[in-house]
Amino acid sequence: MPIINVTLVEGRSEEVVENFIKEIARTTAETLDAPLSSVRVMVNVVPPNHFAVGDALKSE
Repeated sequence: MPIINVTLVEGRSEEVVENFIKEIARTTAETLDAPLSSVRVMVNVVPPNHFAVGDALKSE
């Protein structure tokens, strides 16, 4: 059972995130030749002030 865990910075619409999840699931199933029903995709959305590259917050 493939499990995909993705972290995104807040700011995308629910529709965009939902479409992303579906495409990731389909691509994973196809690439790994796994049943789509066995694929799990979880998206964690974090606020920009909880994500940094080095010491630069995404919110800055």
